[in-house]
Amino acid sequence: MRREAIAPVALGVLLLAGWAIAAGPGTPLLPTPGAVGLRLVLDLGTANFWSYLGVTVVEAFGGVLVGVAVALPLAVLIHSSRWAAAAVNPFLGATQAIPAIALAPLLVLWLGYGLGPVIVLCALIVFFPILIGAVVGLRHVDADVVDAARMDGAAGWQLLWHVELPMALPSILGGLRNGVALAITGAIVGEMVMGGNGLGTVLNVQRNSIDTAGMMATIIWLALLASAAFVAVLVAERSSRIVSSLNTRSER
Repeated sequence: MRREAIAPVALGVLLLAGWAIAAGPGTPLLPTPGAVGLRLVLDLGTANFWSYLGVTVVEAFGGVLVGVAVALPLAVLIHSSRWAAAAVNPFLGATQAIPAIALAPLLVLWLGYGLGPVIVLCALIVFFPILIGAVVGLRHVDADVVDAARMDGAAGWQLLWHVELPMALPSILGGLRNGVALAITGAIVGEMVMGGNGLGTVLNVQRNSIDTAGMMATIIWLALLASAAFVAVLVAERSSRIVSSLNTRSER
């Protein structure tokens, strides 16, 4: 346990020391850690920063909600229908291979600029990992537990809702864990290409003014936001695994 706590702190100190040495007294292209730290503190007291951050959060998590709303029903359809699985599976890899930056200009033409198109872009980015996590989870539900539930009279939607989805929840949350981190990236890419009022727009302004200290501070805030969302879903995932394991044992 000590190693897990000490190792990342030691690495962080070494990276900061290397950064400080490389920056020296500071240049426009490589600000010092102190300059970036000062910008982080100043951001906390700036009302506009919280407004920009809020817009990015709405875009990212709005995209996650839309992605989940589409991916979960499709995963259930693939799981329950061999015809649907055979039709959809060949296209899944192709959807993941399309870079998000290539979709953004098309979305501008189709949907215009603003909050809505960015949410759609985030949804497209998170759709694949959530879908795959849900399909894998449903396919690996314990067959003995499903058979026992069927013997007790469960079938159709009742079986799916009370047995299969709860047992597949850890895998679904695993896909969601990857999706929420990607959604932050999608929101920033969308704002930088399609415009908006979030941190992606802030990065554009800072880049144009060669404000590297501000850019690095904004990137750190985005990393912290993505990490917080990732950890929150990870905690939920681990809790769901414990509950799923206990339920499986009780069924047996």
